Amino acid sequence: MLSVPRFPTFLTFVVAICVCSTAIAQQSKMAQLEPDTTTTLHHVKTVFLIVMENHNWTGASAGNIKNNPEAPYINYTLLPMSSYANNYKNPAGTHPSLPDYLWLEAGTNFGVYDDQPPSAHKLTTSNHLVKLLENAGISWRSYDEDISGTNCPLTNQGSKDSNGNQLYQVHHDPFVYFDDQTNNGASTSETCMAHIRPFSQLARDLTSNTVARYNFITPNDCDDMHDNCGGSAIAHGDEWLKKVVPMILDSTAYRSGGVLFITWDEAAQGDGPIPMIVLSPYAKGNHYSNSTYYNHGSTLRTVQEIFGVYPLIRDAGTEIDLRAMFSVFP
Repeated sequence: MLSVPRFPTFLTFVVAICVCSTAIAQQSKMAQLEPDTTTTLHHVKTVFLIVMENHNWTGASAGNIKNNPEAPYINYTLLPMSSYANNYKNPAGTHPSLPDYLWLEAGTNFGVYDDQPPSAHKLTTSNHLVKLLENAGISWRSYDEDISGTNCPLTNQGSKDSNGNQLYQVHHDPFVYFDDQTNNGASTSETCMAHIRPFSQLARDLTSNTVARYNFITPNDCDDMHDNCGGSAIAHGDEWLKKVVPMILDSTAYRSGGVLFITWDEAAQGDGPIPMIVLSPYAKGNHYSNSTYYNHGSTLRTVQEIFGVYPLIRDAGTEIDLRAMFSVFP
């Protein structure tokens, strides 16, 4: 009896192996591109973000922060120990302040190009950073100078500077523009008051190691380099950082896997560059810098990756993160 050749079966087997191998390779490639939200051990556990006001890193005719003798703490103490960006900018054409704060929280300015209060810009979307953190059970808190803590600060508050401006400016507090954080704009919102706290509470929380995982820190208009308040705006802000930054760097939360980002909301001239300074036990530090283009979407993406909350929010999905600033990330 003639035996039936078995080549078709063998060929089918080979083809199946090839198809399976190709599929596995494609799946492996896709897995490398997808963020890992469950199995990756993240070294960075606590984020502090300080936002200052209205100065260029370089590129302005006057008032640059880099190499400015009015900012000795930044230039001679922080930079030698930090990583920093030389080409970090506010998103193109995004001015004045409020649109940039919104970008840090939600990856867009929602078409806002003014500093009007939340009553003029009620945002109903839940697609923003702190809501993703809440959904993931990750704590967050905003520390704001010159708020009382006894109400949801939906309007300007606090004492006044020499120009008659109240020192807490609501457009420097992006969270109160989102209805899901204020019970639809209620000044009595307990949700808001639980998260938006007076800056004076930060020192106590650092000492007792009860800070949140994500901490957004907003100086008042005298301390954030916005107003001169009877002197040099840059010098005032530099002195404020000299008092506050060591308090953070000495804390258990920072030493046990923290990162401190210090940036400015927008440039005084053009779109920047504006400062971005990164301090962390896991940062490269030692005066590391690069000239990669970054903007506030980069910071938002970086924070999302640190906490493993996805999907990436709007512009965060298209910008380069700040991982080059770190030796270990996230």
